[in-house]
Amino acid sequence: MAKRSSQFLGATALTAASLILPATALAENTFSAGVWGTYAYLPDDDTSQDTWGAFEGEALILYADGNAEPDEGRWLYSAEMRLGPGSFTDPANNSTGDQFTLHKAWVGWQLDDDHVVKVGKSQVPFGWKTVNFWPGDVLLAGFGDQMDVGVKLSGERDAWRYDAALYLADDWGGASTDTVDDNGHWGSSTTFRKVQTWVGNVEYEWVENHSIGLSLQSGKLQDLTGLGNNGVDGSHDAAVLHYQGRFDAFYAKASYITMSRDLPSLYRDDAGLPGTIENQRVAVELGYDVGPWSYYIDLSNANPDTAGSSAGRVNAIAPGLRYDYGPGWVYVEYLTQDGFVDRNGQVGEGDFDALYVSLDFYL
Repeated sequence: MAKRSSQFLGATALTAASLILPATALAENTFSAGVWGTYAYLPDDDTSQDTWGAFEGEALILYADGNAEPDEGRWLYSAEMRLGPGSFTDPANNSTGDQFTLHKAWVGWQLDDDHVVKVGKSQVPFGWKTVNFWPGDVLLAGFGDQMDVGVKLSGERDAWRYDAALYLADDWGGASTDTVDDNGHWGSSTTFRKVQTWVGNVEYEWVENHSIGLSLQSGKLQDLTGLGNNGVDGSHDAAVLHYQGRFDAFYAKASYITMSRDLPSLYRDDAGLPGTIENQRVAVELGYDVGPWSYYIDLSNANPDTAGSSAGRVNAIAPGLRYDYGPGWVYVEYLTQDGFVDRNGQVGEGDFDALYVSLDFYL
């Protein structure tokens, strides 16, 4: 569950190629591994009460990162492969059909000291990321820790940071809709998936450690129902205004997201869904760091704005703490929510509470 600045290299061929490269061609060539697992207790679930919860979500994570010496080239790479039930992948909707996935895998070119291009599966530059993707993302739902497949340019100049990207799809293959950490919000392998998405992001640091930004994304939706020819027949749009700041040991993040989707017509008509789905989200993360300890709380809200929706405004709160014990982290987090966002992007109502205790280590 934890994210240890995992920049992960994931194609087997890419890994093999990097292993046979001369060591002198690399300024940094790092191969590492990690393991995580989670104890989960659901207070409203009879089985969980009877069994006192369960230790689950185990996974092995493999990482590889590298970059060329300044006089040897401008390339760099990063990848992360996850294996096991705790991979946060969905076998019914991923490219492998099993509980392993390439969460990330890209090759980059350093254009100059301030600009880099990445090709492959990389993080979508849309807003900010939570300290722990689960349960922190909750009602960010589709706009949290996303990794999509395409090309991205990132740069900075003075107090400005900016990104521009074009993503062919949100995962490998021709029918996968697996977004791993922020899963279950972009269709399925039998309904639709996100394709041909343009993303832009700009941030400005107006004083030290305080920045504001605007991210935009717009793309298409591909029909996967099998009722037609799997054509591109739908669209999606979203924007987020975001802030990040630090006050000594305290930090704060905030964002306002607005989104809309026009679902593919064959899927929409067959499922009896509205033509356009719209909603707004607000997310805030507050934290305090002291020594090896971090204390934080994630709060998110979703307001449905879809014609005919019976759901009201829903909320989620996830307070937690994290302890860095050396080779990894221990997380203790509690999630309570009275609503959710489904695979179509629609807001729904429903109560859920859970206690999570996660442990990881990295080699």
